[in-house]
Amino acid sequence: MKPNESKFVHVVNFYLKPDLSQEDIKRFEAGVSSLAAIEEIAVNNIGKPASTDRPVIDKSYSYCLLCVFNNQAMHDIYQTHPVHLTFIDNCKHLWEKVIIFDSETI
Repeated sequence: MKPNESKFVHVVNFYLKPDLSQEDIKRFEAGVSSLAAIEEIAVNNIGKPASTDRPVIDKSYSYCLLCVFNNQAMHDIYQTHPVHLTFIDNCKHLWEKVIIFDSETI
């Protein structure tokens, strides 16, 4: 990213249900991975809690989705994109909680 280049960052922490089968987990992973096909996303990363261990680190989530957009308009397109809506419809029964952090470059 170039200095002073504005971005819109969308971080989604998924808390999957504790009793999921391996098949359910693979279904979630395939679904969340499908979001990378959305062209409006400039940067996409899907991860699990890292092995770092400090008091300020929250590792209570199951998966973290990080999407970077060039601006909020691209994010807004993503929100209503058919791939995103299909992921939600197909996988929402697999999580018990989702926490989202949206931020804009200062």
